[in-house]
Formats: sequence, structure tokens, C-alpha cells
Amino acid sequence: MSASRGSGARWVLGIAAAAVWTATVGAWLSHALPPTYHLAALGMPDRFVTNQGVYAAVFLLAALWGAWVWRASRAYEPVRRYWLRSVAFFPLWQAAVFIADELDFASVRATLADLGLGGAFLIGLGWLVWYVEKRWSEFVRESKQLGYVAPTTRIWNPFHPHAWYYGRSGAKLNQSLTVLATYSILFFAIFMLSGQLSGCSELYELPAGGGKQQTIAQTVKIQKVIKKKFVINPFSSIIFKPPPIDDVKLQLMEITAHKYAIGQGDGEGAGYAGGTGRGKVRFIRLQYTGGDWDQDFGIGADLNMLIQYGVRTGQQVADETESRTIAQLENFPAGKSPPLLYMTGQKQIDLSKSEVRTLRDYLLEKQGMLFIDNGGSSNFHSQVFQAMRQIVPEIEAVKIPLDDVIHRIPYQIPFLPFVAPHGGRDSYGWKLNGRWIAYYHPGDIGDAWSDGHSGVRTEVWEACYQLGVNVINYSHSEYSKWLSARAAGKK
Repeated sequence: MSASRGSGARWVLGIAAAAVWTATVGAWLSHALPPTYHLAALGMPDRFVTNQGVYAAVFLLAALWGAWVWRASRAYEPVRRYWLRSVAFFPLWQAAVFIADELDFASVRATLADLGLGGAFLIGLGWLVWYVEKRWSEFVRESKQLGYVAPTTRIWNPFHPHAWYYGRSGAKLNQSLTVLATYSILFFAIFMLSGQLSGCSELYELPAGGGKQQTIAQTVKIQKVIKKKFVINPFSSIIFKPPPIDDVKLQLMEITAHKYAIGQGDGEGAGYAGGTGRGKVRFIRLQYTGGDWDQDFGIGADLNMLIQYGVRTGQQVADETESRTIAQLENFPAGKSPPLLYMTGQKQIDLSKSEVRTLRDYLLEKQGMLFIDNGGSSNFHSQVFQAMRQIVPEIEAVKIPLDDVIHRIPYQIPFLPFVAPHGGRDSYGWKLNGRWIAYYHPGDIGDAWSDGHSGVRTEVWEACYQLGVNVINYSHSEYSKWLSARAAGKK
């Protein structure tokens, strides 16, 4: 009696643990939990605990349990041993993916996710084959014992060797192929298309910190250079021309040791509220069909701008630039999607209906922003406006004045800098609910970022870097405000 009761308690405990682990995995993949927990609300010491700590604790316990089950399975007969190891595989796999994700090993995380998914497929297939073979053997044994009698009605049971859809000849082979095909379709429909466990889901996280929305101070410092005063004998035969006694030197100095952190929010250091310790500002270029989206892509303009942004703001930035197709934007969940996408070219912009829907969702639902640069033609100018009319037909483009916030923070842009005015001499924007969802630059700002700066004057390429910093910071600041409002709304 007591042994049975103890066995039942273990089953209940095991089911409860499995439920907690499954819920945690689901919350981690779907980002359903709030970023922090205020313990004071629970009557505990006034401090915050991040959800990553909760995830780490659950995954660690699950991994320890999985390792214990794996080791304990050696004491059982083969079928039960393999069953226990199959169960233990899943917490060990997810713990490994979580650790790689926490350590910011993106490629390792993706590899572990893919290998684990392959392992899950093979485990499920192995048990299905075992079950099919077991049932086949049972039917064959029963037929030998009772004598084979041809069925008078159609048998629909897929595990029965005489199911009518397998045919009379080659029934065993047909059954194996049918079971394999059905299992594969169901497996990939559930896991691959969801993109959750396969590593297809992507995350964009802001760097943690805060900052004020104000212009970087610039001052003119007057420095008086004190010269030595010489007393000269006017009757001396030595010719001597003394320097001017009062030499006043004007020195224009930009304050590079920032008086404040650039970003948004009340966090420590330069960054954004709602960011994470592993978050970084990334420069992602948008791939589209019909034109030369990859104009000057790679080491050069994009990377130079990203490096300059990190140096000038003090924020954490990625080591490399990236690109994504429009379809790949669907892999980023709301709240973890890129605040800004860079788009350039000089030819056509061809968008399918699904791509239009994806871009509209990115701009309006995921609070993203497009930074579009005319890479070299008046045709591209018209293509940009046509594409935006497809994506947001209800919003009209307007000229962005120099006194707009996007031209003032953190740098005051004195003039709109460009290499060549392919689309005029004004920047245009599309605004919704007080937020710029797209910024269009008419004249090759990317060329000014490139090595050598395309030969333009220093003040031009410097202003182009400053404008790039402003647009990137604006998009991330607005995204950070939305994240804070979104988190407050869930409480």
C-alpha cells in the first residue's frame, strides 16, 4: 500500500515538474513573462529580479533532473532505459540552448537548436517504428494462432497489416512509407513552421542603460596664449623681431566626454530602458527584390557608421553589420524586433502583397522604422514614394525641418548633408501618432560613411555621421518608450 502510494506521489511530482518546465520553455520562447519582478510587491526585500534568473533556475534544475534520469536509466531493461533517456533528452537540450543564448553565442545556439530538433525527430521516429513493428508482430502472431481469414470489411487501422489502403502485395513496405511520410509531415508542421524550437526565431535586444533626450553641448572656448615679454635695447646692433604680446586663440571644442548618457530611460550608463546586459545596437540592411539592395554592402559604409555610433554614444554595438529579407522580419517577435532597418539602392523596389503586409506589420505593430537612402538616381526617389504608398497609403510624406527632434538629438544638424542630391535637397518622413516610421535621405549618405567619404568635404561627412547617429538613436529611443509603455500596460 505504502509502495503504491509512494509511486503515485512520484508520478504526481514528475507530472508537476514537467508542467513547470514546459510552461517555462513556452514563456521563454514567446517572451510572455515581464522583464523584471519587483519583490517588494510580494513583501520581500525591495529589489528587482530579472526573468532570466527565473529561467536559469528552472533550466538548471531541469538539466540536473535530466542528467539524473539519464544516469539512473542504466539500471532498467532496454525498453524502459531508452524511454527514460528519451524523456531526459529534452530538458538537457533546452538547457544547452538556454546557456548558449545567455552567453550570446548566437551560432552555437542556432546549431544546438537545429541538432536538438533533429534529435527530437529521430527519437520520435524511433519510438514510432518500434510501436509499428510491435503491433505488426502481434497481428502476425494472432493470425498464425487463429489461422488467417481474409477480412470481409475494410480495415482502417494504420497499424494493422491488412489495412485496405496498403494493398495486398508489399503491405509491409507501404505501411512503413506511409507512417514515415505522415510522421514527417506532422512533425515539421508542428515544429519547423512554428520556428520556435528550430532556432528560426530571432531576437533583437536593446543595450541596457538610459539617457536624456537633449542636444550634445558645443562651446567656443577662448584661450589666451600668454607670451614671454622681452625687453630690447633699441641701440643694439642685433636685429630682433619680437612676437605680438597679446595673441588670442579661438578654439572650437566639441564636448566628447559626454555630460550625460545618450539613450533613453533612467538606467545606468548609455543605453535604453528595457534593454538587457547582452543587448547591442545592430545595423541591419533590408533585402528586397528588383534592385541593388546590396549597394556598397559589407565592410565600409555600414560598418563605419556602426562603429562611429558606438564611439560617439558609448553604447554597446554589434561587431558586424547584417542583412535580412522582408520575409525574415516575421521571425522577430513584437518587443524583440529591430527598431531600425537601413534600405538603399538606385534601381527598382518590387514588393509582393505578402511583403507589403510584413513591412506594414513591422512599422505599425512592431514599432519599427525604415532609414531609406537614395543610392544614386531620381528613379529610386520615385520608387521609394511608390513603395511607401503601398505600405502605408493613409500616411502622406512630409519634409522634415532642421528643427525637428530627429535633427537635433543628440547632434544639432546645421544643414542637411548629402553627397549628391539625387532626390532633391530635403529629407522626407512618414509620421504616425507623433513617431517617424520612415526617414528618407535624398542624397547618398552611405557614400559619405564609406572609406574616403567619396571625396566630400570634412564638414559634410562629419554631418552625415551625426545625422546617422541621430536617426539610429531616435528609432531606438522611440522603441524603448514603447517597450516601457507596453510593460506598464501589462501590469
